[in-house]
Amino acid sequence: MKLLKTVPAAVMLAGGVFASLHAAADDSVFTVMDDPSTAKKPFEGNLNAGYLAQSGNTKSSSLTADTTMTWYGQRTAWSLWGNASNTSSNDERSSEKYAVGARNRFNITNYDYAFGQASWLTDRFNGYRQRDVLTTGYGRQFLNGPVHSFRFEFGPGVRYDEHTDDTTETQPLGYASGSYAWQLTDNAKFTQGVSIFGAEDTTLNSETALNVAINEHFGLKGGV
Repeated sequence: MKLLKTVPAAVMLAGGVFASLHAAADDSVFTVMDDPSTAKKPFEGNLNAGYLAQSGNTKSSSLTADTTMTWYGQRTAWSLWGNASNTSSNDERSSEKYAVGARNRFNITNYDYAFGQASWLTDRFNGYRQRDVLTTGYGRQFLNGPVHSFRFEFGPGVRYDEHTDDTTETQPLGYASGSYAWQLTDNAKFTQGVSIFGAEDTTLNSETALNVAINEHFGLKGGV
């Protein structure tokens, strides 16, 4: 679980452990409901961090952090995000991954939109010095709240891989993603996001989370 703290700028600080189900060297699923027609604030953001340590016959530790920031216009939304994770076992690092990305959404109608997004990732323990992904396409906002929100989007893209053995590869890909949010109560919100990047190897990302507000400034977040 995570303890969240909010400030007037809608930025949340969190401590705890958050797990996402994804393949090695993946691209994070983007679950923010970035519909400018329903935005209540010109800016929303979050910052999450977690640390887990275990000692005994073996010692291990895991450190994770991620952030998402979204700015809203009348018909557009701009987002930036980033995440980092490090794990070690017996004082030796066993994984290290960093990723950043940017996204733009333009509402064509109240339900149809165009989008473009780009991401960069490095995951040298899985053989990637860097992975760059660029996608663009069409999306449909089937539900836009206030209780239920759901969108689905798809489009073409391109991926560039630079491996730690100095080999490189550029290939086209197909992208599809769905994000759902359910405002269970005034204080509880459930979110589910899934994205697929289809190329020579297909990457599936999934994120499930429950946010529970304790008061105006604090909340709990748990996810798998």
